[in-house]
Amino acid sequence: MVSQLFDPTQPKNASDVAIVTVLLYLCGLLYFLPTRLRIPTFAVIFLFWRLCYNGGIGWLLHIQSNHKRLTLWAKRSGIFEKPESGRNPHPFVYKLLKQEMQTKIPTDYDFETAPLEYNTWLLFRRVVDLILMCDFTSYCLFAIACGGRPVDEKLPMTIARWVCGIALVLFNLWVKLDAHRVVKDFAWYWGDFFYLIDQDLTFDGVFELAPHPMYSVGYAGYYGISLMAASYKVLFISIVAHAAQLIFLAVVESPHIEKTYNAPPPPAKREDISGISTPPQYQSKLLNSLSPNSPPTTSPSSTPSPVHNLIGLQNVDFFRITDVSVALLQFYMYSVAFLTPATFTWQTLFVINAIAWRLWYSIGIGFILDRQSNKKRWTRHFVKYGESTEEAWRQWKGIYHLSMIMCYTSFVCATWKMYHLPADWTYGMTILRHVIGVAAIALQVWTVTSIYESLGEFGWFFGDFFYPDSTVSRLTYDGIYRFLNNPERTIGLAGVWGAAILTWSKAIFFLALMSHVLTLCFIQFVERPHMQKLYHQSLRETSGVSKSLKRSLPPPLQKWTGSVDRVLDETLDFVEEYIDAARPKLAAGFSSFVRDSMTLFKQYPARISITRLAPDLAGFNPKDYSLEIDMSTPGLQLEAASASGREGEDGQVPQQRTDSFQRLTVEYGAPIRVKWAAPLNHSKKDWIGLYMVADNASREATKVSSQGRWIATNPNSFDISTADIGIITTDVLVAASQRQDGESQDFLSGTMEFSGDKLWWTSNVFEFRYHHANKHNVMAISLPFEIKTSRFDEDSFDFSTSNIHAAIESAILSVVQNCFDRSPDIAPRSPSDLFGPALEREGKYAKRVVYAIQRMFGVEFAPEVVAADGSVRNLAWRICEARRVLAPYSMSRSKGRGTPEEK
Repeated sequence: MVSQLFDPTQPKNASDVAIVTVLLYLCGLLYFLPTRLRIPTFAVIFLFWRLCYNGGIGWLLHIQSNHKRLTLWAKRSGIFEKPESGRNPHPFVYKLLKQEMQTKIPTDYDFETAPLEYNTWLLFRRVVDLILMCDFTSYCLFAIACGGRPVDEKLPMTIARWVCGIALVLFNLWVKLDAHRVVKDFAWYWGDFFYLIDQDLTFDGVFELAPHPMYSVGYAGYYGISLMAASYKVLFISIVAHAAQLIFLAVVESPHIEKTYNAPPPPAKREDISGISTPPQYQSKLLNSLSPNSPPTTSPSSTPSPVHNLIGLQNVDFFRITDVSVALLQFYMYSVAFLTPATFTWQTLFVINAIAWRLWYSIGIGFILDRQSNKKRWTRHFVKYGESTEEAWRQWKGIYHLSMIMCYTSFVCATWKMYHLPADWTYGMTILRHVIGVAAIALQVWTVTSIYESLGEFGWFFGDFFYPDSTVSRLTYDGIYRFLNNPERTIGLAGVWGAAILTWSKAIFFLALMSHVLTLCFIQFVERPHMQKLYHQSLRETSGVSKSLKRSLPPPLQKWTGSVDRVLDETLDFVEEYIDAARPKLAAGFSSFVRDSMTLFKQYPARISITRLAPDLAGFNPKDYSLEIDMSTPGLQLEAASASGREGEDGQVPQQRTDSFQRLTVEYGAPIRVKWAAPLNHSKKDWIGLYMVADNASREATKVSSQGRWIATNPNSFDISTADIGIITTDVLVAASQRQDGESQDFLSGTMEFSGDKLWWTSNVFEFRYHHANKHNVMAISLPFEIKTSRFDEDSFDFSTSNIHAAIESAILSVVQNCFDRSPDIAPRSPSDLFGPALEREGKYAKRVVYAIQRMFGVEFAPEVVAADGSVRNLAWRICEARRVLAPYSMSRSKGRGTPEEK
């Protein structure tokens, strides 16, 4: 980017001249502005260009990634078409673009024959060059405007500040250059948003140093410039810019990378488990239920249940004693900390309390895990009392979770007691201390979240200490472990040091040091021996960060670091041998983070509220439009219903208006086919949406959002890729002789199918609405219909018998297939087919299934249960078992009390 602008050996074009002119204008503005106006002016200018970067470029990339809208705009505008073709109304633009791009790429490129996507990307690059160069230049000019040497600063501090600042800038430069070396020009300019080339994601060089290095450590130069400028204004605007870049990463880049480079889940395995009459996890339960006099049995399990997790606010469940205990203890601790005075006595008590919990969390928990690793002592204790491995695992998770929460709660309370709000924020390095402290705490929060995302609940609670048979022989290093072997050693405890810097208290510094030392000992003497015993040679000795840093060193330093590594290894081996020898002599040996948020906008009014008197409706008569549901679609049927007398004609089936009242019902999740008819001059931007009947009071204009449940009548009419999904036929000419109403006007018709995400996955009454010209005027409304899930007929079966599962399998198989969008790759074809990894990747499927089960059987499951069972057969057995357990509490068996729906 910089070289093509300023390198005299590279070809230049008009856009280069324009960009350099803007940069010179910014520099001249700094020179000519009065001193008092420089800082506010360039603060506004930089924030404007930063908004153009993260907001403007981010929006363009988002719509390109999801809807290919930039490519569609280029195609429709015809700017890359020859003027002679008649499809380009802008010949001047065509000539300008051709000259610009061919000047920039003099060889191996032909503007007229290059693919549309490639030319669109080249045009997008020039916009990026302008924004990014102005963004960085305005930042540097702002730093110059704010820079200066503090009045009382001594020469050594000035030298140290500039040396550290220059080092950070040089490090930033190396990160950017090495990142460009790895990703090349294609990925640097987000080329994969426009077209794909035959390549995979590469984790090499600086990409082994840190996740997303261009957006993480690649902003180190901003903080180096802040140091050289010696200005908090530059520091704070750097933090704002860095935060905006991380939001850009999370909202735009990461979703695109996940969608583009993560391979789609493989098709579900079609395994025949017909040889197993009952799933193993239910055999003993069913045996006990059928034979009350038989002794209780337990079946050993090789893996723990993956449902009902503990970690995260979304998993808090006050039906569990662990969650209740954690909540109550935190409430007591924080109440005492916030309501008592910050005297020496209370400070001492809270520091001692924090020390005690840290000792227990590291030494006590470490001892339990060491005994479990070597003697299986924890599991043996529960087996001794006739309980299972699963019970031992649950109790261990409760103990560890409580210990971890209380360890950090006590530390937070001690920090609160030792913290004093500064009387003078401008004194010394008070502001800097708070910035560094908060940043360190944020770093630990991110690290902990990344560790949990990589390990999952099983790894977080040291699952391989309790279920060694469920592990694999080779470790995989992904997520944060791609860069660090043990994040807990370094940045995993950044928050405790951040608290020490915030309080500037000797007691908290001691707590931080003790916490770090105990954590290192825990890793060295508990985790490492167990990992070596379990995984052997698959343990990685050198982390991604170490390899990346070593490769960047000169050869003499590489040899020196290798010698230091050998010395350290020999020292550690000696220490381990000494401890192993002394272990028998040590009495207490120390060995070792609502429903769909879119419902919040359910009643959000349309931005354009137009009645049928609007000018754009002139010449269009709603009587010329019709909208009908294809009654031949599987899953649709007419049911007899009692008329209340309040139903109008629009609410009755046309063929049955003079006879008995009937209502149209649709099976939960079944695709719905819709036929529409419109006059010959209907707008190509007409569309049909699916709504709850109760959501729209007006029949002339729709007042609520369709929430993505809509389909265009004509393809390629909207700049949204999902608008065309579901179109079957469109604009089929129907001659006047084929009309049923006696009129002689020809019309156009079409067919579309609503399925998957374009359906409402709930039970209610719905209708389709035909809208005019990309607005919300209603031209036609379909017959209302009810999406329902039929209740299972329990009266014909006894849930205590063994043949009930076959009936349940048959009842839920088609419903589960609907919930999986009837996809041939992931939907089960038989009760024994496994769901496959798509279920965990797309959590919506499990939520649909548990909703259907609740409506059919009155049993509420968590979505995780569906993934844990893995097949319709296992689900049937779980439903059967749940109904048997809940039978004594069923309203349907309580002497006829309650309404029919409750029963």
